[in-house]
Amino acid sequence: MNLKLSLRRPLFYLLIPVLLVLCFVGFPPPFAPPPRTRPAQEQSEPVRKEED
Repeated sequence: MNLKLSLRRPLFYLLIPVLLVLCFVGFPPPFAPPPRTRPAQEQSEPVRKEED
């Protein structure tokens, strides 16, 4: 059984929906921004007494 497999046609038909989506949506596709991270707790320095 001799099968001649060509990848051009399947790849073409698989890429058509991707190209259509990119035409209407744009590149890169608009993704939601990542969720905000909570700010780290501020580290306080010990109070230094000023000497005159």
